Amino acid sequence: MPPPSDIVKVAIEWPKEFPRLMEIDQKKPLSSIIKEVCDGWSLGNYDSFALQHADGTNFYITEKNRNEIKNGAILRLTSSPAHTALQLHEKIQSSSMDAKLEALKDLANSSRDITFAQEFINLDGISLLTQMVESGTDFGDMLSFTLTAFVELMDHGIVSWDTFSVPFIKKIAGYVTKSSGDTAVLQRSLAILESMVLNSHDLYQKVAQEITIGQLIPHIKGGEQDIQTYTIALINAIFLKAPEEKRQLDLQGNVNILDCPLTEMANILAQKSLRHEILTNVIRSNKTIKPEMSHQLYVLQVLTFNLLEDRMMTKMDPQDQAQRDIIFELRRIAFDVESEPNNSGSIEKRKSMYTRDYKKLGFINHVNPAVDFTQTPPGMLALDNMLYFAKHHQDAYIRIVLENSSREDKHECPFGRSSIELTKMLCEILKVGELPSETCPDFHPMFFTHDRSFEEFFCICIQLLNKTWKEMRATSEDFNKVMQVVREQIMRALTTKPNSLDQFKGKLQNLSYTEILKIRQSERMNQEDFQSRPIIELREKIQPEIMELIKQQRLNRLCEGTCFRKISSRRRQDKFWYCRLSPNHKVLHYGDLEESPQGEVPHETLQEKLPVADMKSIVTGKECPHMKEKGALKQNKEVLELAFSIVYDSEEYLNFIAPDKNEYCIWTDGLNALLGREMASDLTKSDLDTLLNMEMKLRLLDLENIPIPEAPPPIPKEPSNYDFVYDCN
Repeated sequence: MPPPSDIVKVAIEWPKEFPRLMEIDQKKPLSSIIKEVCDGWSLGNYDSFALQHADGTNFYITEKNRNEIKNGAILRLTSSPAHTALQLHEKIQSSSMDAKLEALKDLANSSRDITFAQEFINLDGISLLTQMVESGTDFGDMLSFTLTAFVELMDHGIVSWDTFSVPFIKKIAGYVTKSSGDTAVLQRSLAILESMVLNSHDLYQKVAQEITIGQLIPHIKGGEQDIQTYTIALINAIFLKAPEEKRQLDLQGNVNILDCPLTEMANILAQKSLRHEILTNVIRSNKTIKPEMSHQLYVLQVLTFNLLEDRMMTKMDPQDQAQRDIIFELRRIAFDVESEPNNSGSIEKRKSMYTRDYKKLGFINHVNPAVDFTQTPPGMLALDNMLYFAKHHQDAYIRIVLENSSREDKHECPFGRSSIELTKMLCEILKVGELPSETCPDFHPMFFTHDRSFEEFFCICIQLLNKTWKEMRATSEDFNKVMQVVREQIMRALTTKPNSLDQFKGKLQNLSYTEILKIRQSERMNQEDFQSRPIIELREKIQPEIMELIKQQRLNRLCEGTCFRKISSRRRQDKFWYCRLSPNHKVLHYGDLEESPQGEVPHETLQEKLPVADMKSIVTGKECPHMKEKGALKQNKEVLELAFSIVYDSEEYLNFIAPDKNEYCIWTDGLNALLGREMASDLTKSDLDTLLNMEMKLRLLDLENIPIPEAPPPIPKEPSNYDFVYDCN
């Protein structure tokens, strides 16, 4: 007979004693269990003791988390969190340097546990740590452990970030601006500044007065990728939280920009100093770019492009002479005409000449082209792109305009209209104006290779559009079809992640309209669903075999395991945990990690276990408890799509946020397979379709070029006699 579900069998350790095997009744108060354990070793004053997980986490067991104790768990009897916090609070003020260092080391480890953190904070421990930092008497490991403990304590969200003084901020900023120093201290200091900026507007302003972007650039030049990642994360935080009217960034290190209009931010961010260092020392370095670095580069890319939003949403004022002068400049460059004096010819003649030229330039409104730029998006951004193209790629600009003006009206590719629609399309592709995702690592190296990357991107694409128009022999009625083909060409080229704009241009050269047609035809053939009954019956017969193959692949991937990130709303620093299925498919092993692993993590090192037999169901998205908690946060849309939870005994949850959509599908499929439920993810549908089509083609190879009838051939009538049968006997 199985033991009651409320009884948990565990081993409990106590220093210098043999571990005791005990049955813990989860219905009993925790204090009674601790008293029973203390009595077993003849220990008095049981109020000063507590139970703790003996695995790598060393987290205290409380009434809230006691349900996480599993059969076979190893626990440790130890000092209570209040008693430990008091001891460490006293020891870190010790006059003995060795005792102080050991206490700070223990504090840094213990502070990860929220139970201990609450007790230490109640002793005004945060103030003590800030005073120690402000005093400036600690260096090396001692300072590193102090800052580590501070970061861990603040990460629990118990204390507000608004409570810190200017001297403390100056001290932390000083560790960052030092030309040389301890790497661990620098890393913690960067993390603290990032959290300050992200969590408090007042602290953002104080940090911005102490740190300029130019002072951060030397850390990007350094060879250690973790420091580079924290540095770029701090730059992103400063950039993300800066008010629109007052963004304090100093990418060159020469000027402290206190009042920088949003419209000028793109130029500042694109300055060679920052961009060049990131390109040289991060993107083009010999080291593999880690996922967190990829994410920070993606965030920087998104924030940079979001600076275009102001121009994208600004309508042109048809009465604004300065804006109209830009259109005059486009006309002047294209047709090599100088501004005519006011008295040259009649007004009607000049208007007629302007109208003719504006028609050649491809504007929809030939009389007043300014009206074309009143639609948002793309607003004034389209006109900015056109002027950049005309000035920096003048030969290509003139050639496109003159080529089209010499064609018949119906075959003309209207440059003005094309530029406006193309700019709008590029903003959609690059998601200009949207907040960066919490997890996406999808950055494009080519956008870090030029000071004006968006404008250059436009220049390449507008020439592609003109080329595709000619290849399609399009007319004005085909405008939308051409734009769809161009979008496909751009998207296919971007998916290859070209390293430079020249590589991107080369990819587009290989994606001509003819090539796109071939790709589409090939995809149609691959996706073609034969409708004849024999084919349908064969597919239905094969499908269970293919589904079993997909199921085995999913379970094998779960056995390999995945590293998941713990996402905190308070800071972006990495906290990892790993989960994998046992080879016999009976237990999920999981546990926290200090850093992202380079390969598989052995299941023996993962302390926590969840028997598959205890799993009840899988919930996803908004149904997950950890998503309900994060509902008020911004930037949550993509995280919501990657969230899932395992529901097990007594409505307990094991919560996940997948690193990407592919892992999300693999894990939800695998877990549903373990529960004997349908695997219904998009990836399963795609894999099933691909594998079925491949298997069908292999089985039908011998029938190539033989038409398959819709219905089986008729069964012939019975013969009148069976005289043709020969009896061999």
